[in-house]
Amino acid sequence: MASFKERYHITSNWQYAVILLVFALTGSTAAYLAKPLLAWVGITRETVPVWLYYIIYFVGIFPVYQVLLVGYGFLFGQFKFFWAFEKKMLRGMKLGFLVDFFEKK
Repeated sequence: MASFKERYHITSNWQYAVILLVFALTGSTAAYLAKPLLAWVGITRETVPVWLYYIIYFVGIFPVYQVLLVGYGFLFGQFKFFWAFEKKMLRGMKLGFLVDFFEKK
């Protein structure tokens, strides 16, 4: 825990707990929302092969998760941490052009 706090410049145990809570809420909410969002666009296990459904499901969770992560981070007062985390993750995935797009606005 100490190395995590040091690596991400977390100043207190309270901030650490809030960050873990945000990650938990984000993952749960993204997984919960993905199924109805896919159904809304007409993708269900009955309309596409099951293997394709789950690929689309997991790929579909990704953008929802990214938006929720920053949103929950903002609501819990940790926007700066999660925006920096998001930028680092997107650049690591070679999607840094998205970061550049949002930072220029």
